Amino acid sequence: MAGLAESGSNPDVDLLYDINGLAKDAPPWFDRVMEFVGEYGLLLAIVLLVLWCWWSVRRRGEEDAASSVAALIWAPLAAGIAVLVNVPIRGFVERPRPFLDHQGLEVLVAGKNDYSFVSDHATIVMAMAVGLFVANRKFGLVALVLAVFGGFIRVYMGVHYPTDVVGGFALGTAVALLLSPVAMALLTPVTRAVERSPRVGWLVRARGRGVGGDGADAVVPGARSERAGAGASERDLAA
Repeated sequence: MAGLAESGSNPDVDLLYDINGLAKDAPPWFDRVMEFVGEYGLLLAIVLLVLWCWWSVRRRGEEDAASSVAALIWAPLAAGIAVLVNVPIRGFVERPRPFLDHQGLEVLVAGKNDYSFVSDHATIVMAMAVGLFVANRKFGLVALVLAVFGGFIRVYMGVHYPTDVVGGFALGTAVALLLSPVAMALLTPVTRAVERSPRVGWLVRARGRGVGGDGADAVVPGARSERAGAGASERDLAA
């Protein structure tokens, strides 16, 4: 099957060899960096983005803080659910890792003998990135860029086909978006209850913080419209 890369009859394999070929031409130290980034670095970076966004939300203390924190909680939960959904998919497709069927690949991580489709890494990082985008556009866009780069690295490392990564992106996005309304309906009352608690309310809104800002970066439904409606009511009373 390695000959497919030369004949051009399989674009998936062609692209695999093209991207993985970059690892052959790169110096060993660069490949070690890419290995760490692909295995741990980008996932850690997205987790830190979620935490940074949570810290920013609670410090601003806006009236939709509970909804925003609920959306941030949904990001890692979506990733976990997406990985669980992937378990039967992998078992059904049973696609071997590319280096098992194709010779000449530069494999940067040894011991990857589980099935290849779909990529767990791509699924996790995209689900978290989309979940973060639901909570905040600016942080979410950065996370989406990191997630796409992470998918590229998985192919660069020789452990996934490009379609494994695309499938992971699709699965992570689908879970994060399709289940988001249900997740928000369940999580928002919990975060609002936490917000009212004198002991742990700081997890949602910093002590002494009032309502501020216009929530322009929030994607949580209703956050801006409620504030806009409140402002209109005040103007009507003043008139």
